[in-house]
Amino acid sequence: MAMQQLPLGVRLADRAVFESFLPARNAEALEQARRAAAGEAGLTWLCGPPGAGKTHLLQALCAAAGRTRRAAYVPLGELANLGVELLSGLPSLECLALDDVDAVLGQIEWERALFTLVREAAERGGALVMAARSPPALIGWALADLGSRCTAAAVQPLRPLDEAEQQEALRLRARLRGLELPEETSRWLQRRYPRDMRRLYELLDALDEAALAAQRRLTVPFIREVLSRSGRR
Repeated sequence: MAMQQLPLGVRLADRAVFESFLPARNAEALEQARRAAAGEAGLTWLCGPPGAGKTHLLQALCAAAGRTRRAAYVPLGELANLGVELLSGLPSLECLALDDVDAVLGQIEWERALFTLVREAAERGGALVMAARSPPALIGWALADLGSRCTAAAVQPLRPLDEAEQQEALRLRARLRGLELPEETSRWLQRRYPRDMRRLYELLDALDEAALAAQRRLTVPFIREVLSRSGRR
């Protein structure tokens, strides 16, 4: 899938699709995201620690919804410095995914703007999916009405992958790229970057390009060579 250009200059990662998301213990969250992408869900709240897959699901549902409807992925952690006006015009979208909502919570102007999005999405029947580290019930809201709406949303906690699931997720990602990932190689990568799936995925993507250019297999010696050249010791 080619990268998709979205409002605000934000681009979806071309590998962040439903097919590359390993359900494991997060099957319910994956199914809820699919429903949101299909226009069958209203307000959804994804929560969990960094690396649990929140961003992957948000981008995947936007990629799926964007084939037939107006959709946007907005990473508030990166874009909050643009000001609350950032959210202007977003209510007209049919599917909206807001990442890192934690970055603006507790600020009354931001919460008022978010409340407008929540209310208008409900009136329009659109899908609004927000992601944060904590569930709504544990957040100190500046605007009680927004807190009530979000607490009543479909709240889906995501759990980080354990070691065995990490291995399976890496193999899945490799298969989708047409790569052969030997078990020895995946275990070496996992030992080097434990419990950091985002970094592991980024490395796998970079190693795929290097292996293609060099016509080499993804062996441990080859990976050591690539990392040494790139300064990623």
